[in-house]
Formats: sequence, structure tokens, C-alpha cells
Amino acid sequence: MLDASQAVVEVRRSARRRKTLSAYRDGDKIVVLLPAHIGRRAEAQLVPELVQRLLGKEVAHQSSGARADDPALATRARGLSERYLGGQARPRSVRWVRNMRSRWGSCTMPDRTIRLSHRLQQMPDWVIDYVLMHELVHLLESGHTARFWSLVANYPRTERARGYLEGVAAAAQLSGWSDCEPAEPESEPPSDPSSGWFSAALE
Repeated sequence: MLDASQAVVEVRRSARRRKTLSAYRDGDKIVVLLPAHIGRRAEAQLVPELVQRLLGKEVAHQSSGARADDPALATRARGLSERYLGGQARPRSVRWVRNMRSRWGSCTMPDRTIRLSHRLQQMPDWVIDYVLMHELVHLLESGHTARFWSLVANYPRTERARGYLEGVAAAAQLSGWSDCEPAEPESEPPSDPSSGWFSAALE
């Protein structure tokens, strides 16, 4: 595993933060988000710890292969469809992708394919399930209509998951990130895509 001292790190401070510390990968570098009031001495101690913990999570994720197989993701989607949509939403394929730059998920109606951003892979299961549910409903209702949101609301953690994703996007300064829009043609994955997320709180 790469040592924290070898990582390229960018520290960003925010006056809006009070106790939350976060770290995530952005291409070659690791971005660490800190409250503005943190002193330089504390920063020198906290940043390497956050970076090392993020690197540890990346290694554990890669070695376990957790949530990396599309068949498992497809099975999960089918289960959500059966439970909350009467089995009506039937995607042809469900997979992880690394080339999304402004959405957590996307659905292409003509070929009934669903794609989820790799950024979701280290988030709680109930958040991933919400994004899957959102995309499944797009197979039944293309736009964000009243009927669309009524169907999405069958998933009991919808509002909590949306709030979680909004918080992640704001903390990571992912400008413009949203639940999704009907999919546009995929672009080629970036040569060095970002991945990973770690968050903690001050005592």
C-alpha cells in the first residue's frame, strides 16, 4: 500500500465545516476537506491519518472485489424492482462505470441499461439502493414527473438517501452533481478517474 507521505495531497478548508473531516481521491491526488478553524499543528497530524485510512479502504476494496461484479448489482436491482415496483422494471443490464462526471446514475431507455457511478461503491448500501431504485423507475417513467417521484417514494429511505448524496456532493465540491437525468451517450472513461471516499468527525 502507498504510504501517506508519498501521496499527492491537496488540503481544502471551509468556514462552513465545524467537525467533519473528509478525504477522497481526485485523479492523481487525494483531496482532504477540513474545517477552517483547524490549526496547522492539528492539520499536520490529521491529514496523514485521513490519507492513510483512505488508502487502506482502497486496498481493502480492491482485494475483496466488493460490489465490483455486475451480476450481483443486477440481482440487487431485480430485488428492488420486485419489492417496490411489482417487478415491472426489468433492466437488460446493470453495471458500474467510471466516466460519469455529473450524475450518480443513468438509465438509457432504448436498450434498458442502467449504469451507476463508481463513486457510490464505498457509500452505504441504502444509498446505492436508492440510486438503483431511481434508475429502475426511469424504465417506467422517463421524466421526473409526479408519477416518477411517487414510484421512487416506494423506497422508504428516499429522502434520507437524497440528503446524503447532496451532502457528499457539497463536501467534495462536486458542482452540479444530481440524482440523474436520462442518459446521454457515454464518453470514454478518463485516463485516471477519481475514486474513493473517507469521512470522519472531530471529537
